[in-house]
Amino acid sequence: MNEKDRDIIERFQKGDTDSFVILYDKYIDKIYKFIYFKTSHKETAEDLCTQTFLKALNKLPSFKIAGKDYFSPWLYSIARNLVIDHYRKKASSKNNINIDDVWDLSDNTDIERDIDFKEKTKLIANHLKKLNVEQREIIMLKIFEDLSYKEIAKIIDKSEDACKMSFSRAIKTLKKEIPVSALISLFFIKL
Repeated sequence: MNEKDRDIIERFQKGDTDSFVILYDKYIDKIYKFIYFKTSHKETAEDLCTQTFLKALNKLPSFKIAGKDYFSPWLYSIARNLVIDHYRKKASSKNNINIDDVWDLSDNTDIERDIDFKEKTKLIANHLKKLNVEQREIIMLKIFEDLSYKEIAKIIDKSEDACKMSFSRAIKTLKKEIPVSALISLFFIKL
């Protein structure tokens, strides 16, 4: 966690509850994109994003400032768990849904603001479906969210080396499976 996040959290824990707005403003877009890419549904992403920040707000008073680069992974972990819970609830009503593979699930009421964005997202999603769940998540966190391997390791509860290896294997798989132009777009399209 950078010094600025540490200072903000310390101020919050000392009673300056308004300082949470700074953290919210800093991370809202990143968390929303992360959730949206897993759900492909605007309203669901908005709802889960709100829940993420409410949960963080409620847990922040007891948050342990453990060292460098911990707040961001903690926030992503909350979001990730809420997405899993969202699909777990859906799975209880539909026995054929695999909640571990939330990438492939989306609501039928997909509302997009930008048709070009929708087409690029669909293209990338179709290519990334060729990877396993963990590889997709690592690709998403590394490329789209620009997180370090250390942060990714904390989010998915794996070692840094395992994340690096999984990322490397995923890229090798993608190189074999998809056209070069699609692979290049993967690295340059920021959601």
